[in-house]
Amino acid sequence: MKKYISHLTTLFALTLLSVTAGTAQDTSYKSTTVIEPALFSGNQGYRTWSIGLHAGVMAPFAASGGRNDFSKWKPTLEYGGYIKFQTSHVFGLQLDVMRGSLEANNDKLWVGQPPISPYKSFKTDVNWAASLSGVVTLGNINWSQLHTSIQPYLSVGGGAVNFKPTMITSAGTSVRFNSEGSNTEFFIPAGLGIKANLSPSVNLDLGYTMAFVDADNLDGYLKGPAYNSDKFSYAHIGLEFILGKTTKPQLARHNAPAQLAKSMQDKNDALSAAMAAAEERHNKHMAEMNAMRSDMNRMKMDSDGDGVSDYFDKCPNTSAGVKVDGAGCALPVAVPAKDTVIKVYNNTYVITEEDKKIVNEAIRNLEFDFAKSTIRARSYPYLNRVAELLVKKGFSLKLGGHTDNVGSDQANMRLSKDRAESVKNYLVSQNASSSRIEAVGYGESQPVSSNKTATGRQQNRRVEFTLY
Repeated sequence: MKKYISHLTTLFALTLLSVTAGTAQDTSYKSTTVIEPALFSGNQGYRTWSIGLHAGVMAPFAASGGRNDFSKWKPTLEYGGYIKFQTSHVFGLQLDVMRGSLEANNDKLWVGQPPISPYKSFKTDVNWAASLSGVVTLGNINWSQLHTSIQPYLSVGGGAVNFKPTMITSAGTSVRFNSEGSNTEFFIPAGLGIKANLSPSVNLDLGYTMAFVDADNLDGYLKGPAYNSDKFSYAHIGLEFILGKTTKPQLARHNAPAQLAKSMQDKNDALSAAMAAAEERHNKHMAEMNAMRSDMNRMKMDSDGDGVSDYFDKCPNTSAGVKVDGAGCALPVAVPAKDTVIKVYNNTYVITEEDKKIVNEAIRNLEFDFAKSTIRARSYPYLNRVAELLVKKGFSLKLGGHTDNVGSDQANMRLSKDRAESVKNYLVSQNASSSRIEAVGYGESQPVSSNKTATGRQQNRRVEFTLY
């Protein structure tokens, strides 16, 4: 027995050494990211082929029980290998080959009972045994792990075993069952075991298999009808090598239910994040709407009754009856020069035809640089006369800027306002009172002619002067 254990230890040590050396030379898996195939995408994204080597002990009995031709079995060395194709997450096909020997004798008898067999012992050389089995992997019933580290398995199949028995008679004579050669019989292997993952490409394999032979000649002794089928079993330890790219996971280790659960959780998290973002956008829009509602209420309200809403009123609480400008601030009362004569009827300034002529000439001769608010120099003399009129007679002036419809509404509104402000700033630079001049931009909203013709658009590009 010690000899077989020594052989088994040496064989397994050599196998483990070769695996360790191979792993040391190829450490790329440590930095390789495993690509998980999509759910329900088939087996193309997985590694499905593997090979295995194993060694162990054989004996001419089975753990399931039953009658044996010899009373005491001896453990012997067994070794072999297999090729496996994993067809699904839980099922695979495995082609096994092995060889070894079987030994037993009749030393273990009931006290006082003589041997009833003509043979004292036997030894059968199992030249080879080949079988094709279905293997059911139970490891991926665990929903908590995407790649299980431990995979229990069950196997059953059918095959052929080739063997050569030699018996020792009670007289000590060696007898061969088949002097012409060996025998080949059908057998059914049924096994169980467990695989442990050592690396992305190597699994440790521990298993036990019972083999039921469809004959009674495995030990060379045809004992009778009650012993019409022999059996043997073997326990093994080995290594399984997964073939293919290390970026692909092992199909037998992959847990489809766990991947489905993770996929559902990821979708749930994404949906929760999307709902949270939508709620944040909703709250932001509600805040903007509330701010707009507040502004609208301020636009509608005129607390001091001066005709300017609170939203635009820069001078709130103006006294009743006080005249104000567009910003809600009181208009200053001009004190005319001593040598100025102003005709006043019912407290209203009288605007003469000459005054209107000065304003009209300024309007006709007012020019700006193209698409700008810069006043051209040729317009200055006409604006100087308007400024002199405002200073001399104390008139107020409203400047209304207008554009055609070329360009965006926003740009036109800005340009019309800027041009009106440019005229106001120039008049103020000529000593006109800033508080008596209001500059307003109307953009393209108040055309005086059609914008479909060049002449009409020219007429719509204007600054209106209104004396009061």
